[in-house]
Amino acid sequence: MTKTFAEEVVEFNRNLHYSGNLPDDFQVLNPYLDNPETMIIMEKFYQKYYNDSHQRKFLIGINPSRHGAGVTGVPFTDTKRLEAICRIKMESAHTHEVSSVFMYDVIGQYGGAEEFYKEVYINSPFPLAIVRKSKGSWINANYYDDKELFKDVKDFMIDSLKKHITLNLDTSEVFILGKKNADFISKLNKEANLFEKMTVLEHPRYIQQYKSKEKQLYIDKYILTLKN
Repeated sequence: MTKTFAEEVVEFNRNLHYSGNLPDDFQVLNPYLDNPETMIIMEKFYQKYYNDSHQRKFLIGINPSRHGAGVTGVPFTDTKRLEAICRIKMESAHTHEVSSVFMYDVIGQYGGAEEFYKEVYINSPFPLAIVRKSKGSWINANYYDDKELFKDVKDFMIDSLKKHITLNLDTSEVFILGKKNADFISKLNKEANLFEKMTVLEHPRYIQQYKSKEKQLYIDKYILTLKN
């Protein structure tokens, strides 16, 4: 029997493990190993919104943050929005993540979570959280912050994107969050020939932090682009 989209994603996340090299001051966090509740919450989410075999558009982030998918296992979803909008309560953690605020404003105006997730799947080329040691503490990092880091994780990212594509994602046009992210995914695309067309949208964190007065323009742009 053919697996549903939800079953495929859950299986992908269950088997997610990075065992490659990393520069000394970087670490990878795997929420599915670090917190047993994350696996339960992630499964509930995908069974709720992806329990079908529809083809979806692929929206690609950078890599999960410690306070978003790094806790909930759901991209661009902190525990606040997971509970308030998706009606899935997480007991073991309480997080607020700025990118999640913007993404759920988009989702709300798109037609709601059910409508949005029926048509769009979000994940990242590096689907685990990356942190970097800075002044004695660990802070969020992006896979492209360091040349050595990118070199270390590049093959894992290509493999990860290929696995995502097999979930039944539309590869004729892919939507990439963040211009710098797009530059690096373009390199991966040249090497692995994954997507026909790449459309770039400003990253939610950038919009929330630097363009909040023009937020509605960006929400409209997201919706027009994704519904086109």
